[in-house]
Amino acid sequence: MKFASTILLLTCMGMATAATPPVVSDTDLVMTRQAYGETRRNLSIEGKPLTIAGQTYKEGIGTHAASMIPINTPGGYKDILCGSCGIDDEAAGGSVRFRIMSGTNVLWESPLMKKGMPAAPFEVTVPVDAKKLYLMADDVDGNDNDHADWVNLRWKLSRIKAERRAIPERVDASAFGLKPGIREDQTEQLRAALSAMREGPWIKRTLVIPKGEYHFYADKALRMSFHISNHDQPVIHPVGVPLADLGNVTIEGNGSLFVFHGSMLPLLVMDSSNVTVNNLAIDFERPIYSEAKINDFTNDGFKATIDPKAFPYQVSDGKIQFIGEGWTGGITSAIAFRKGTNHIVEGTSDIGYSGSVEDLGKGNILFKGWDLKSKGLLPGDTLTLRTWGRPHPASVIYRAKNTTLNNVAIHHSFGMALLAQRSENIHLNGGGVFIRKGTDNVSTSGADATHYSNCKGLILSENGLYEGMMDDAINVHSTCLGIQEIINDKTLRCKYMHGQSVGFEVFLPGETLRFIAGPTLEPGEKAKVAHVRKLSTEEVLITLTTPIPSNVRVGDAVENGDYYPAVTFRNNTVRNNRARGSLFTTPKRVIVENNNFDHSSGSAILLAGDAQGWYESGACEDVLIRNNTFTNNLTSRYQFTEAVIAIYPEVRQLQNQKEYYHRNVRIENNVFHTFDVPLLFAISTQNLLFKNNKITYNNDFKGWGKKPFIFRRCADIRIIGNQVTPTRSWNIGDCDLQQTPESEVSFK
Repeated sequence: MKFASTILLLTCMGMATAATPPVVSDTDLVMTRQAYGETRRNLSIEGKPLTIAGQTYKEGIGTHAASMIPINTPGGYKDILCGSCGIDDEAAGGSVRFRIMSGTNVLWESPLMKKGMPAAPFEVTVPVDAKKLYLMADDVDGNDNDHADWVNLRWKLSRIKAERRAIPERVDASAFGLKPGIREDQTEQLRAALSAMREGPWIKRTLVIPKGEYHFYADKALRMSFHISNHDQPVIHPVGVPLADLGNVTIEGNGSLFVFHGSMLPLLVMDSSNVTVNNLAIDFERPIYSEAKINDFTNDGFKATIDPKAFPYQVSDGKIQFIGEGWTGGITSAIAFRKGTNHIVEGTSDIGYSGSVEDLGKGNILFKGWDLKSKGLLPGDTLTLRTWGRPHPASVIYRAKNTTLNNVAIHHSFGMALLAQRSENIHLNGGGVFIRKGTDNVSTSGADATHYSNCKGLILSENGLYEGMMDDAINVHSTCLGIQEIINDKTLRCKYMHGQSVGFEVFLPGETLRFIAGPTLEPGEKAKVAHVRKLSTEEVLITLTTPIPSNVRVGDAVENGDYYPAVTFRNNTVRNNRARGSLFTTPKRVIVENNNFDHSSGSAILLAGDAQGWYESGACEDVLIRNNTFTNNLTSRYQFTEAVIAIYPEVRQLQNQKEYYHRNVRIENNVFHTFDVPLLFAISTQNLLFKNNKITYNNDFKGWGKKPFIFRRCADIRIIGNQVTPTRSWNIGDCDLQQTPESEVSFK
């Protein structure tokens, strides 16, 4: 014990020993979310010595608030993290509050730190069985001078086994003060219950939520900072229910409704394994988008009713501003839903907003200079009044393994309803994204219902209902990076190319990198990643274990060759949504079966891929689309929606391709109830089968006057055994062939 005591003393004095692991690893630095610049080891954000209140520190981490560094704990012992933190002297000013957090709670918080204040020391005991801690530097005033330093970080390694409380396998959340049926904030009570679930994480435990309605408010949420793919990248995500650093835990909701107040992220599953959420619904007291019901039309506009209780607003100087809980917003566009059916009004798509408003009182608004009558709208139709903002998803799965959501319903979200990234094996069963019974709403999530970026294993989504979304029911893809510079024979400088998909770790050391030819989108060679240095939110340096292939050029792209998921999407209903029903871009097997795509206003299914816009890659190699029903899709036009089933990789130089992008797509035994629109559109696809499908044409909407099949540089196409009503037999005349010889299409 004398030797152990000596180690404790040395580590707290900042003297490194062979027995003490580093607190922050190089991998942690890659996973750090930082508002500006590069997170640096032993240097400030500007690359200078770490200096706080005139004292220079040899060891530490220089960051810029807001920032959050995830770190691994030694685990299982009564260990202590010690060190200091403060504002670096190089800053012109700034104010930061430092926090050390477990997956659910703030373990230590500094006073408000300003430039010139001595570093604040801390000693934080690691919670029992916590495998992760999060070092948070919180920018409290939005000052650009928040140069935040963590210095002399050390573990006190006691090697004394931590004592665990006797937690039963089923825990009643009400024992921690959680109360249904009241509008008081239940955040702290629920987080206390979640913290208890971490004690003995490898023993299966269930947290039981008594059935009821519970309210959670943004001002009590856990303030965290991390990048979320395909979103607006706010500096802070206020997290309502953080299921972080948990293992073998089930949350049993018993049909409860969680109502969230303010702009926030309701549910987070992060750095966890084997987490299951059952029988729970998520909604917001005040949705991000407002709804207006058209009453009648005027010469240059229309009169509408907006429920001032559900969608508070104010009108000033001819402009309407919607008021939320801690936020305000206007209108950039609208989506129109038909009275009685909730179908998106045909031929409308995104309706750009213009004009002015006049408040007529009692929820009645006169919209001037906004002609909707000519677009076919009718009295009784409802407009979802929206912006393009998407600050927070309703749920996020990040660096998690084996996550299951059973009968989890999401009724509204401030972005996508569910966003998963860097995760493995996700199962959605039942539930979905749909309008809550008893409400008069027509819309649900602010973007996609479910979205998967750089995941692996199996994504199984079944038995769900998806309606009223502002985008796809499911979107699966990789996020690739653009090559900006070839530094040397093994090192690349790469960039996140879309502003809403930045910062999260696309590559870590030891993973596989795959090259993509930018102009032709052809997949290239693979290589192993030796080292990753995150230069900023937008750029990384990637060093490989082997030389870069000689044909790689600036303007090409790179994707992670390990993070491709297989996908099964089955027994779901997708209806009355904007844009597309489903989108898949992955080389692993994709099965889309027994689904009902009902008035999804764009394409029902899209196979995509690009290295020039969103940089969403993953060429499909095995896709089976069978036993689905397609009913009157394509009533409006959106990007890439050229047919009921569209295969649309964005290839800049299609004429220069030597290989095909997608391959092995089988479309079998489906039923199409459709007006006259193309059934199948494909670009750069090889081995394409359209077999034994039943197609019944109707006159429900105006046809497009195009051929049922459109192929652009495709090969090995078979169209066989299909039944068409009114009866006819297809032949080569039913195909629009672009850069595709007739010999590549067979009807036998």
